[in-house]
Amino acid sequence: MRDFSYCVVAGSLALAAALLSAPPAGAKRPPAHEPDLRIVHVTLSPEPYEPQQGALQLTVQIELPEHLDGTTLLEVSSLINSTSKRSMRFLTSRQPVGAPPDQTATGRPAGQGKPKVAVVLVWDGTDQSKEFARSGRYHYEVRAKLLTVGEKSPRTLMTSWPKRGAIEIR
Repeated sequence: MRDFSYCVVAGSLALAAALLSAPPAGAKRPPAHEPDLRIVHVTLSPEPYEPQQGALQLTVQIELPEHLDGTTLLEVSSLINSTSKRSMRFLTSRQPVGAPPDQTATGRPAGQGKPKVAVVLVWDGTDQSKEFARSGRYHYEVRAKLLTVGEKSPRTLMTSWPKRGAIEIR
């Protein structure tokens, strides 16, 4: 019986210590370390955008990790949607990146800083039902992902933090 009481007391003390050492509800955690794959900035052209006048280009500037092998793919995707979520479109681009050991993915000699690459996503102004988007404010979220080519299919190696913004459609 004494051993059981000891276990209950020890367990209660461990629980109390865990509760006292936990941060209070609503407390902010320190920021996480940003991944080596980074979206530097997103440029929209033309701005403001009129769907009947042509395509919208999202130019995404991406900073890659310094060391990549020749079997790496870069996937950049964007979701564009209206504030009501009734109109949306998903854009994606997948391309190989990598280089010989003495050069980076952009052709610069290794050791010259992190390589950068620009990826252009093109939106024709239509939504998921292939109708032109109506005027208003739309939101976009861009994500980048490094994939490694496996035996069956590509697997995610690294993801970037997303970049978000707004598009004004006339």
